[in-house]
Amino acid sequence: MTWTAFHTRGETLRSVITTADKRRDGILPMDVDGVAESFRDELDLLAALTLKWHTRLSGQIEQMTVHQPLDLRESVTIAWSNTAHELAGVRLILDNYRENPVDDAMAKAMAAATAKERHLLAVMSGLAGLRDEAAARVGAEIEEQARLLHRGIPVVTPESMEEPEPRASLFERLRAVVAA
Repeated sequence: MTWTAFHTRGETLRSVITTADKRRDGILPMDVDGVAESFRDELDLLAALTLKWHTRLSGQIEQMTVHQPLDLRESVTIAWSNTAHELAGVRLILDNYRENPVDDAMAKAMAAATAKERHLLAVMSGLAGLRDEAAARVGAEIEEQARLLHRGIPVVTPESMEEPEPRASLFERLRAVVAA
C-alpha cells in the first residue's frame, strides 16, 4: 500500500465512522465516497472498523486504569462504555454483524474479534490470566456490565473522576481520639 493510498484509506475510514455515527442503523455505509476504492468488500471494511474499535478501547482502558488503578474491573467497564459512546455507530455495526453476519467468513471473523475483545476485558480487569479458560466468560460479563452502564450513565473521563479524600494516618487518628 502506497503512502497516498494509506492516507486515502484513513480519510475514507473517518468518513465511514462519521456516517455510521449519524445513521446509527448498524449497517455498513458502503455508499460513502471512496469505500469501493479503499476496501475490497464488506469484510475488509468491517475489519478496519473492528481494528479502530479495539485500538480505541485499548487506549481508553489504559487511560482509565492510570486514573483508577485500584478497581480494575470498574476501570475496564467505564472504558468500554466510554468507547461505545465515542464510537456509537461503529459499535452498532459490530453488534449487528456479530449477530447477523453476511457469510461464513464474516461469522468467523466476528467470532474471533469478539473472543479477543472479551479476553482483553478479562485480562485487563485482572480477573483472568492470558491463558485462562474462564477469560471469555468473565469478559462477556464485563461487556454486559459495560453495556448496562453505557445505557444509563454519561461518559466518565479521568478528569471528571473525583480523587478520594486523603485519609489521616493511624497515628493522627489516635492523637485525635486521645485529645477528645
